[in-house]
This record gives sequence, structure tokens and C-alpha cells, in this order.
Amino acid sequence: MTKFSELEALLFIVGDEGIHVEVLTSLLNLQYSQTQSLIEELKKKYAENDDSALNILEVGDQIILTTKKELVPVIKKYAQSPTANRLSQAGLETLSIIAYKQPITRAEIDTVRGVKSQGAVQTLVARHLIEEKGRVDGPGRAILYGTSTYFMDYFGLKDMKELPDIQTMEEDLLEEGAVDLFFDRYESKEEDE
Repeated sequence: MTKFSELEALLFIVGDEGIHVEVLTSLLNLQYSQTQSLIEELKKKYAENDDSALNILEVGDQIILTTKKELVPVIKKYAQSPTANRLSQAGLETLSIIAYKQPITRAEIDTVRGVKSQGAVQTLVARHLIEEKGRVDGPGRAILYGTSTYFMDYFGLKDMKELPDIQTMEEDLLEEGAVDLFFDRYESKEEDE
């Protein structure tokens, strides 16, 4: 792999939060000027290639991988389609974590879920179910996410206290045998081996 492809991969992974040029410089093990040249080269590649949907946006020293403005109509069409209006399992999990643990950073969400949640967080922000509630004081100033007014309206809540109690839900699942059934199957499988 080349430094060019490493740059592209990093920009893709960080998503709409973007990444500072200094961080890229460190990760790519380059000089600042070399990183800037690489960014300019990638920007030019995207601009000249009509078959590429991507674009580089620079906001101060923050570099963000975006889609080209010309694609807004097709992206809007997708966003308004019935397929786009359903939340994935990852989206529902992420929304639940945010609702119960807000304000929370994406890294904290990843820790709770055990997997990356970048895509789910982006989807929830795009659907206005969550929003930025501030930033962490410290290195990187990570975004703190929380539920939005639209979330409250969408789920018919007047107050966050109306969310179901987690302890009660766990007890209900135990009473229904849902959790025991899983463990029974798992234990019997171990016994067979």
C-alpha cells in the first residue's frame, strides 16, 4: 500500500468528523508539507475524475472526505426512500445506548457495543434523532452526543424518565425465559461436545 491509499483509508474511517492535518502527518509518518501535498493530490484526483463521487473538504486544518455536491439529488432520493427510513439493528443499538447514557462520545458507544459505531452515529445525526450536546474537555475534544427534540417527538416522550427502566426489562426477559432459553441451548451444546 502507498501513503496515498493510507491517506484515503484514514479519511474514510474518520467519517464526517474529519481529521487534523497534524494527526494525519503523525499517522502517515510524513512531514507536514508532504501530507499537505498528498491531500492536494487526492483532492485533484477526485476533482478530475467524473466517475468518483468523492471530494475533499478542508475546514481550517480539519480534512473531511465528502461526496460531490452534484450528487445531492440522488442522495436526497435515497434519504426519502422507504429503505432509508428504517433503522438497522446497529442504529437501534446505538440509539438505545445514547438514550440511556447521554451525553456520550462515539468512543464510549464503541466500547459499550464492542464494535465501531461511526456509520450508525452518522445515520442517527442525519435523521435528527441525536445531536451534538457539547465536547469533552481534553485531547481531541470528542463530540458528546445526546437525543434530540425530534427523538422525543418521534417516540412520543415528554421526558427521558418515560423511557422503560432497563432493570425492569431484564427482569421481564428472565421471567419470559428468553435469556434462560439461550443459556440452556448453549449449555446443552457444550455438554454434547
